[in-house]
Amino acid sequence: MYETILFPTNGGVASERAAESAVETAAAHDATLHILYVVDEKVYGAYSGDEYVHDKEGLESALRQDGEDAVEEVADDARAAGVEVVTEICHGVPHEEILDYINENGPDLVIMGTKERPGEYRQMLGSVTERVLRTSSTPVTVVKTPVSE
Repeated sequence: MYETILFPTNGGVASERAAESAVETAAAHDATLHILYVVDEKVYGAYSGDEYVHDKEGLESALRQDGEDAVEEVADDARAAGVEVVTEICHGVPHEEILDYINENGPDLVIMGTKERPGEYRQMLGSVTERVLRTSSTPVTVVKTPVSE
């Protein structure tokens, strides 16, 4: 049923359960798992980084390294499950980059994680997952992770 599955990750708590689901689903369908991490340009663009003396020590580099670590952790689990893996790290606004990736690569399914939050919280702040879910024409499975406030 699925040949290609996209799993965008931010390496956070909400991604852990979603990663398990993405690997299991890809393995069950013998699908290729695309693992995507977006280095959020708004985070490193808003920070002066004055204490860094070299670009390689900067926040952007640290965020990229976090992304590489997050992607490789899921990729290792997927490979151990016999799943073919494609990894990608890009820079930009996360929901926009994820939607661009979907449009360019045409996955059959997107699996994303989100933290389960009260309605009041959601009314004030949206999430990357919600933005993708609302605007993508590709089916999106959302794996919720409860968090304590």
